Amino acid sequence: MADPHHASDHYVRGSQEISEQESTFDAFVGMSKWGSLIISASLLFLTIWFQPGGAFIPAFIAAVVVLVAGFFILKSPKSH
Repeated sequence: MADPHHASDHYVRGSQEISEQESTFDAFVGMSKWGSLIISASLLFLTIWFQPGGAFIPAFIAAVVVLVAGFFILKSPKSH
């Protein structure tokens, strides 16, 4: 005869260790955040450089400005 008790009967909400999930989520958010900044700066650089009449130096300056501004906007606040 089957045991009427299930493994789920012993589960208590909030008792499971989630440190691995937290670190995975933090890594995903970080890679998404910084990857988006790099992609946007790269697209800006290439668009300005290869447009008709475009040049390398203005494209480089615009990309650096976006990277610096994005760095200060996206960096995490200091933990106490």
